[in-house]
Amino acid sequence: MSDRLRIAIQKSGRLTEQSLELLRRCGLDFARSKDALFCFGRNMPVDLLLVRDDDIPGLLAEGICDVGMVGDNVVTEKLGPTSGTTAIGRIRGLGYGHCRLSIALPSSVPYRSPADLNGMTLATSYPKLLQRFLDENALNTRVIFLSGSVEIAPRLGTADGICDLVSSGATLAANQLREVYTLLESEAALYQRDLAQSPKIQAILDRVLQRLDSVLKVDASKYVMLHAPVDKLAAISDILPAAESPTIMPLSGTKDRVAMHTLCRENVLWEHLEQLKAIGASAILVLPVEKMLA
Repeated sequence: MSDRLRIAIQKSGRLTEQSLELLRRCGLDFARSKDALFCFGRNMPVDLLLVRDDDIPGLLAEGICDVGMVGDNVVTEKLGPTSGTTAIGRIRGLGYGHCRLSIALPSSVPYRSPADLNGMTLATSYPKLLQRFLDENALNTRVIFLSGSVEIAPRLGTADGICDLVSSGATLAANQLREVYTLLESEAALYQRDLAQSPKIQAILDRVLQRLDSVLKVDASKYVMLHAPVDKLAAISDILPAAESPTIMPLSGTKDRVAMHTLCRENVLWEHLEQLKAIGASAILVLPVEKMLA
């Protein structure tokens, strides 16, 4: 068995570029094969398999890859909500690819509760998740499978409504549909197979996860520099979101004001700056953090 970590990602689609960019920011460098379906890690023993996203859960289950970067919606549809009892586990949310699986009906169709779906026909690319919801609610609703363009089914007369992924909702609005019920909240996530018998692979994954966690923290983190009244330092620390213990330095020519530097592990909003200004802070700078290793 190879002593290289194999990561499967979507070869083309809404998660591809962000997944590749995230790995690049972790310092991983890849040489791509001629068929563009395999990437060899040049600076770490980590290789990429570029595949269809709905193949990733099966590749993990079969041990063909060790880790998959894939949407929660795909794994839950393929393996079910009890996938934690299998050899595949979710180890990280990746902070992108946010969407939800929702039932949507034409704007003219009244809806008060799931019971109103009785007798309807719903089109979906997620028949298992939808059927599970219908069974749990004892609904007599027909499900038809469509692999794409689900949102046009009501306009074509092939379904009364749909169950599909929604992000901004713009596609639903363009097809005169509205969300009535959300079955699942989803994001891109990292899933892994059981590596208990592969300690070398687990060690490589642990190195990647350390870098990954640092990158994800950097995305939300900001370095804040400001001048502050000495008697307001505690209040300023309370305002700054998820702030670490600050560095305090004297300012030349004054004893009642100091320079304060601190790392905030959550995004710093305009509202925070306005609150800081209101209690006497000045020269406030909010800087992005390029790299961070906790």
